[in-house]
Amino acid sequence: MGSATSRTRSTAGNWYTVRNLSAAETEIMLYDEIGQGGVSASDFIRELQDIKAQRITLRLNSPGGEVFDGIAIFNAIRRHPAHVTAYVDGIAASAASFIAMAGDRVVMSPHAELFIHDAHGLTLGNAEDMRQMADMLDKSSDNIAGIYAARAGGTVAEWRQKMRDETWYTDQDAVDAGLADEIDGVTPQNRVPTTITRNEAPPATADAVTTDPEPEKEPEPFDFHALIQGAVEDVQDVFAVA
Repeated sequence: MGSATSRTRSTAGNWYTVRNLSAAETEIMLYDEIGQGGVSASDFIRELQDIKAQRITLRLNSPGGEVFDGIAIFNAIRRHPAHVTAYVDGIAASAASFIAMAGDRVVMSPHAELFIHDAHGLTLGNAEDMRQMADMLDKSSDNIAGIYAARAGGTVAEWRQKMRDETWYTDQDAVDAGLADEIDGVTPQNRVPTTITRNEAPPATADAVTTDPEPEKEPEPFDFHALIQGAVEDVQDVFAVA
């Protein structure tokens, strides 16, 4: 096992850490905006390509950011030969939400949330420029919806509607929707078991012999009157002796 080393990018607005836990495992913490003043695709991918470990733990707590930087990071993670487990530690919103989908396994930390929405953009120009921007945003949003659909099932149109609705997913919501595989630390063994009702009981087989159980004996009612009467007599006896 190699010694743990780390490389941290912590200039203003640029924050992520690559930490080699061992020769076989590396942890990446992506805890900032994607692109612009945050985590740039070029720096991140350069660091990612240097990782030779067989397992990568990707930890996310990001509000999202640049769509195309996010797509580049998503594809770089998908191409990497390591087995990648993506953890949503706090929030994975916007671009960070589809970067999480690049993991071979996606795990929601307890109380973490995931947020999806349509692509946003700014443009300056004439009416034709505005129409071109609207078309590009629609194509980008459909592209992102395809990532969610590939992960969770459903159609691009269905996921696009969820994006238009600006949908928030709690830890359990994300698992139920198919965007995540599990909640960290929550397994079937420690979930509250579901009570089986009478209708859910398995039917008796033809060879099964059923017998009527003996009726339970009713407990005899407690005679409070006798208790009180006995107490009164005891008191009378005491007074008589005195």
